[in-house]
Amino acid sequence: MIDKIDTNKILKYLKDLLEISSPTGNTLKAVDYLINQFRSLGVDYTVTNKGAVIATIKGKNDNYQRTFSAHIDTLGAMVKEIKSNGALAVTPIGGFMMSSVDGENCLIETLEGNIYTGTIQNIKPSVHISGNEARELKKVPENMEIILDEKVFKAEEVEKLGINVGDFVSFDTRTTFTEKGFVKSRHLDDKASAATLLYVIEYIINNKIQLPYTTNFFMSNYEEVGHGATAAQPINTKEFIAVDMGAPGPGQNSSEYAVCICAKDSSGPYDLELRKKLINVCKNKNIEYKIDIYPYYGSDASAVVSAGWDFKTALIGPGVFASHAYERTHTDALNATAKLILEYSLT
Repeated sequence: MIDKIDTNKILKYLKDLLEISSPTGNTLKAVDYLINQFRSLGVDYTVTNKGAVIATIKGKNDNYQRTFSAHIDTLGAMVKEIKSNGALAVTPIGGFMMSSVDGENCLIETLEGNIYTGTIQNIKPSVHISGNEARELKKVPENMEIILDEKVFKAEEVEKLGINVGDFVSFDTRTTFTEKGFVKSRHLDDKASAATLLYVIEYIINNKIQLPYTTNFFMSNYEEVGHGATAAQPINTKEFIAVDMGAPGPGQNSSEYAVCICAKDSSGPYDLELRKKLINVCKNKNIEYKIDIYPYYGSDASAVVSAGWDFKTALIGPGVFASHAYERTHTDALNATAKLILEYSLT
């Protein structure tokens, strides 16, 4: 029986992760953070060639293994062009609406590791200048640009700063923890789940829990572009459970106050037997849960199946409102997700 979940520990991990910029393709700092946490906990881990981190806790049965995944890479952008006026054209990393970052502060990181600040704006940001043209402008990449917080007026002045095409752009997370348990931030997809897995690992280690099966925690770093978990899986894995996010909204059954269990997404149905087991744990342990279907969603569990791995797969996670925009969840959902993972790990 799992004792009460320590919400503050989950939130501490979440705060740490959200403070580290990690757009897909530029996740080394987040990887280093994970490595430091695993070392401090005394957990065995490996780092794949692609940069994913796999923590492993040995169980009684080493031939039948379970693997949970979360991803530490986030949405972001790259510099596509240095414009003649000193602004930067951008290309998005991951599938988000450009309107969701219109007016957002951002960071630009050069190859040398220098950081510059700026703001993502559309090319007609002022109604006082453009009137209805500003209101009707389509928010697509070609109509968006970064205005640097530097006195630059032409491309050559930007280039002297060391900024170049291909430099990574990360968004201001605007993280807020409210007194009533709400968490508002960019990149709760999927750092909320990554923080939850870190807490689960800490709980198992600190409480000296003997797991029935060797259990792996696969922290992927290319999920937002579709190939995060496609390679380097522990070969004895029989069950792969992606811990990502549920998506509450109109027409959906998901909730910000529960762990969400996905029956089907854009990759098709998840394993029925595994889904039943997870639901039964929720029922038996009084864990608040919701079952849902996401037609425009794919996960690391989708990726492992498409790569040809012979795993039973499932997808669970805390409900996250306004996914791929300025997101929100609640500590109830984080607690329910942590408890489901822990209780299932003991079955």
